[in-house]
Amino acid sequence: MTMIKQLTIIGVGLIGGSLARALREAGVVNEIVGCGQDKDHLQQAIDLGVINKYETDVAKAVHGSDVVVVAVPVGAMESIFRQIKTAASAHTVITDVGSTKGSVIHAIRAAYGSVPASFVPGHPIAGTEKSGVTASFAGLFHYRRVVLTPLENTDKAAVTLVRKMWEATGAVVSQMDVKHHDDVLAATSHLPHLLAFALVDTLAALDEKAEIFQYAAGGFRDFTRIASSDPKMWHDICVNNRDAILQVLQRFQLDLEKLGKAIANNDSDYILDVFKRAKASRDQFSQ
Repeated sequence: MTMIKQLTIIGVGLIGGSLARALREAGVVNEIVGCGQDKDHLQQAIDLGVINKYETDVAKAVHGSDVVVVAVPVGAMESIFRQIKTAASAHTVITDVGSTKGSVIHAIRAAYGSVPASFVPGHPIAGTEKSGVTASFAGLFHYRRVVLTPLENTDKAAVTLVRKMWEATGAVVSQMDVKHHDDVLAATSHLPHLLAFALVDTLAALDEKAEIFQYAAGGFRDFTRIASSDPKMWHDICVNNRDAILQVLQRFQLDLEKLGKAIANNDSDYILDVFKRAKASRDQFSQ
């Protein structure tokens, strides 16, 4: 059953490409238009069967579309929204996949003057450390959470359409307040990426880095896998969710200092208690 006649995806990378693949596989969209700056990349998306056609001009790409999905780094969204505004119909539903909802809403408000009722802020909590359309796959969102953060003026029919679109990919969709979303993701996603990038950068600066990486085992690979993620995307996330990230980072720094003092003081009980609590929490979460 066709849900969307024409879908435009601005930014056909891992997330945008996987969304396109999933919706095509589900048979709920007639035509998918890809948009970006790199023609070779977009042609590759066509060759892979991810999109039907492409445009490098945003205004042309969104013309006639029922739904527009903005899947670019959050720092680039205001510019994209300004281009969408000049060409999209008032009935076109616009949504995004950004990880920092407060900054995305600020960006569309700056572009439009106010947040249009047809805009449904969204965030699929899914991904890998790889990027680009070649890394995309239809099953990326299966049983993964997608959070929508509509505002009071958001059109309910638009929210319903975006919800159904994501559910068609196999995702579990929920709604959340904007600030609460940014606080939660700062702790569960943004901080872990920050730590992974920082750890690899610290070790890479050591004189013994060749030997360190040569003898790195599974634990190191598991913890630092996400440091292979797109640096630009994560730079934008850190800049645009600064307050929430700093709050949870400061809490982590205090706890890390306590653990460091315990090691220095040979406080075996404290160290073991921390590890036991962490294991119990992780085991419960992973069930």
